[in-house]
Amino acid sequence: MGRAWARFRIHPLALTGCAVLGLLAALALLAPWIASYEPGAIDLRRVAASPSLAHPLGTDELGRDVLTRVLYGGRVSLGVGVCSMAIAVSIGVCYGTVAGFYGGRLDALMMRAVDFLLSFPAIFVLLILASFQRGSVLSVIVYIGLFGWMGIARLVRAQLLSLRERDFVVAARSLGAGNGRIIARHLLPNALAPAIVAATLGVAGAMLIEAALDFLGFGVPPDIPSWGNLMTSAELYLISAPLLAIAPGLVITAAVISVNFIGDALRDALDPHGWTGQ
Repeated sequence: MGRAWARFRIHPLALTGCAVLGLLAALALLAPWIASYEPGAIDLRRVAASPSLAHPLGTDELGRDVLTRVLYGGRVSLGVGVCSMAIAVSIGVCYGTVAGFYGGRLDALMMRAVDFLLSFPAIFVLLILASFQRGSVLSVIVYIGLFGWMGIARLVRAQLLSLRERDFVVAARSLGAGNGRIIARHLLPNALAPAIVAATLGVAGAMLIEAALDFLGFGVPPDIPSWGNLMTSAELYLISAPLLAIAPGLVITAAVISVNFIGDALRDALDPHGWTGQ
């Protein structure tokens, strides 16, 4: 871990991304104490008001404070990204481990199932499923998580196929170690680096998918503030009140770019082939 951290911290953009993402997460978590208004508080006397001391980012079409809704929206959008990837990683790691460790016909069958699932455009399947059920934060998290694990499974499976015949695995087996111990103690710790990188980048992708689902009306309910919902509701006011779209657009852009910088740095930091001579 020391080498990985030393390689990670030489990426200034990644460190900046960590700072920006940490700031956005902190603001979202502390929203109830930072915000001066409730996210759903309507004030019809201040509809689409310009920025002021009372409302630094102005108000929306119902007089709700935009800054407050952006802060609370981060709780939903960041939560969807992290939680959906947690589901995807859990499924993908378990699936890829079984396929890669046991190999043979089981591996071939499991990988053909993955290829079958990957042949369907995930966003269209999500839209079809969402049309049968009213959207909620939990359903969006589950939908994205269930359609985001295939790539991680393939990465873990490929790593295990290359590791399972290594000398340290053969030595552990000769000493009487069972399959479970070999997987948990020797294989998974050496196979998780690509999955960690993919999961990091997947957080950004999940946030964009959530925003796209919101825009199409199949995501988080409109009464719940999320960055995607805020951008969707601002569609009709791009000319008269552009800040309604600019504010959530900037924060989701900053979050996605930060995650991508972090993912790129993690790819370099966790690559064992780059450690030679360092």
